[in-house]
Amino acid sequence: MEHIKTDLCIIGAGSGGLSIAAGAVQMGARVVLIEGAEMGGDCLNAGCVPSKALIAAAKHAHAMTTGGPFGITPSTPQIDFGAVMDHVARVVDTIAPVDSQERFEGLGVRVIREWAKFSGPKEVIAGNYRITARRFVLATGSRPFVPPIPGVETVPYLTNETIFAQRERPAHLIVIGGGPIGMEMAQAHRRLGCQVTVIEGAKALGRDDPETAAVVLEKMRAEGVAVMEEAPVVRIGGAEGAIEVEIKDGRILKGSHLLMAVGRQVSLEGLGLEKAGVEYSRKGVTVGADLRSSNRRVYAVGDAAGGLQFTHVAGYHAGVVIRQMLFGLPAKARTAHIPWATYTDPELAQIGPTEAEARKLHGDALKVIRFEYAENDRAQTQGRTEGLIKVMVLKGRPIGVSIAGAQAGELIGLWALAIASKLKMGAIAGTVLPYPTLNEVSKRAAGAYFSPALFDSPKVKRVVGLVQRFFP
Repeated sequence: MEHIKTDLCIIGAGSGGLSIAAGAVQMGARVVLIEGAEMGGDCLNAGCVPSKALIAAAKHAHAMTTGGPFGITPSTPQIDFGAVMDHVARVVDTIAPVDSQERFEGLGVRVIREWAKFSGPKEVIAGNYRITARRFVLATGSRPFVPPIPGVETVPYLTNETIFAQRERPAHLIVIGGGPIGMEMAQAHRRLGCQVTVIEGAKALGRDDPETAAVVLEKMRAEGVAVMEEAPVVRIGGAEGAIEVEIKDGRILKGSHLLMAVGRQVSLEGLGLEKAGVEYSRKGVTVGADLRSSNRRVYAVGDAAGGLQFTHVAGYHAGVVIRQMLFGLPAKARTAHIPWATYTDPELAQIGPTEAEARKLHGDALKVIRFEYAENDRAQTQGRTEGLIKVMVLKGRPIGVSIAGAQAGELIGLWALAIASKLKMGAIAGTVLPYPTLNEVSKRAAGAYFSPALFDSPKVKRVVGLVQRFFP
C-alpha cells in the first residue's frame, strides 16, 4: 500500500471539491483529490447540466405551439426523444473536460479514483493508498432520497441519476415530489409530449413564496401538467410500464413511468467518520460557521455541510475554506446573500426571506415593494407578462427578494449583489439600465420604494411650489 503525505486531501470531486483542488494546487499546496464515482459530481452528470439541457430542448418544442399571438401559425413539433437525450449527453460531454481527471492532474493534483474511508483522525484509506494530510475536506455531495413508501421496492422507478438515460418517451410520467427537481422535470416532459402528473404531499414549490409559486403552478397547469397537492402517497404498485400510485384519500393513479423527486440525502455512508472523530447527523456534518467539524483538521463544504443544497453554495464554501487553510485567515460562511432559482417556465428565484418569513421576523418595520412584469415594456414585446417581483425592505435596505417570471434566475443576480454588498434601495433605483430590458422590473421596484415619499408628500409639493415661484 502506497503512503502519500500531503497538505490537503479532498474527498469528492463535485463543484466544491474541484474548486478547492484547483485553487489550492495553483497557490502552491500539495493536493490529493479522491473520487469513487464520476468526476464533476451530481451537478455535471445528473443534475444542473443535463436538466437544463433537457429544459432547453423542451422550450424549443413549446415555442412551436405558442406562436399564434405573434402571427406565427402554431404547429405540432415532431419530437425524437432519443435525439433530445443525445443533445443532453453532448452538453455533458462538452463540459466534462473542465472537470476531468486529466485536467486536474495537469494542474498538479494527485487524483485517486477510489472510495475513501477514514482510518484515524488524520488519515484515510482509498484503495491501495494510505493518505495522511494536514487538512481534509469532505465534499461528498448528496444523492436522491427515496422514501420508504410501501411497494416502492417492487416497481422500477427513476431518479435524477437515471432519468437522462431514457431513450423512449414516457407515455405518462408520474412524479412524486413537487419541489424544484420534480417541477422542472414535469414541465419539460410535458412539453416533450408526455402526459405528466405531479403528486406532492404538502404544497408544490412549498419552499418559495406562495404568491410567486402560484404564478408557476398556474402556467404549468395551463400547459396540461396535473399537479396534486396535499396528497401523501401511501402505496406504490404495478409493474414496468404500468405503475400504480395510491394516495391517502384512496385515489389510485396509473402511469407508465415513475420519477422519485422528494429530496436529497447527504452522502456520508462508508466514510468512517467515527474513526476520524467527526460528528454528523442525517442532515450532514456538524460544522460551525467556519465549516470546520469536531475534528479541526476536517472541513465540510456544499451538501456535506448540512445547509443549502446548491452547486453555487459549494463553490462559495470553497472560497471560505481556502481562505482559512491556505492563508490562515478567519472566514465564515453566511446564507443571507445566497440566491437560488427554479428553472421552470416562468422561472422562480429567491434570495433571503420570503414575505411571510420577513414579516414574522420584522413585523411593521418591514416594507414590501411589488412590481408586475405586465408593467415592463420588454415583457410586453415578448408576450411574457405573467409574473412579479417582491422586495422585502428593512430600513432602506433589501433583505429578501422573490421573483416569478421570465429570466427570474438572471434578474436575481442584481439583488444578490445588493444584499451581499449591503446596498440601499437608492443604489438600485439610481442604476441606469438599457431600455427595454426585463431587468428594469428591479429598477422600477426600487423606484416604487421611494414613490410615496416623493409623490404623496405635502412637504415635497410645497418645496416644489416654492422653487417654481421664486427660482428663475
